[in-house]
Amino acid sequence: MLPVQENMEILGNSTSKFPTFLLTGIPGLEFAHAWVSIPFCCLYATALSGNSMILLVIIAQQSLHEPMYYFLSMLSAADLGLTVSTMSTTLGILWFDANEISLDMCIIQMFFLHGFACTESGVLVAMAFDRCVAICDPLRYTSILTSYRIIQMGLLMVIRTVVLIVPLLLLLKPLNFCGRNVLSHSYCYHPDVIKLACSDTRANSICGLIDLILTTGVDTPCIVLSYILIIHSVLSISSPQERHKVFSTCVSHLGAVSIFYIPMISLSLVHRYGRSAPKVVHSMMANMYLLFPPVLNPIIYSVKTKQIRKAILSLLLMK
Repeated sequence: MLPVQENMEILGNSTSKFPTFLLTGIPGLEFAHAWVSIPFCCLYATALSGNSMILLVIIAQQSLHEPMYYFLSMLSAADLGLTVSTMSTTLGILWFDANEISLDMCIIQMFFLHGFACTESGVLVAMAFDRCVAICDPLRYTSILTSYRIIQMGLLMVIRTVVLIVPLLLLLKPLNFCGRNVLSHSYCYHPDVIKLACSDTRANSICGLIDLILTTGVDTPCIVLSYILIIHSVLSISSPQERHKVFSTCVSHLGAVSIFYIPMISLSLVHRYGRSAPKVVHSMMANMYLLFPPVLNPIIYSVKTKQIRKAILSLLLMK
């Protein structure tokens, strides 16, 4: 009986409402974390400098004070938030092997991480609406997308984010966590944290499903509908050159949508169905999800949008 009692005591001691989680770097490459940190630093530097540059030129250039560029500045702000929210823990692991994080710090990180991801999804919907109005109803573009309406849309995105994310994270506080709480990534990710709980998580799962329906489940159909209307309008143009010119204004946005949703859906599928997948797959998918959009969005918009490219060159050359 004594060994059984001891085992029960050990189990009871390992169950806690105030746990410490262990973050994971790159599984199998722990010995080379210092070298792995070099490309990560380059990607973080690219994301920070690229999005800061986009924000700076839109603020500084009067000619860019238009709805399309206001939404682009929101996208860059969300990308900066995504980058900063995970940079400290990721580089902390790679440089100092600092892989411990408390539940409270985990919740704070998830608030910013999931919050900025939710905001970015909303911004992509607003940008799709902007392109839809510009192409389908150009004569009413300025009367529909006024500065006041853009501010309203921005506030709606922030309110939606807070209303959806805060209850989801507060539901983590009553949970008990058992054993070694090893996370799959270098940052706290809600589905990853939930898997480690040893108490009832049905409320968390229901809240997470509601959040998913009210974000991706609403935003994706809205974007698809916008592009159905855009394609219908473009096909009604008789000149092939004009059709190409009009639709080319959507290329940057389509790129931004692809690099945001494809890694996000892939990571969700890996968490749900890829439990037997190697840990390195989870790690790489998680890093792609958070690093690809902030790194690639400024590059896409700088290359494909002539006004942004000219403004950046003008700022760099001080003309």
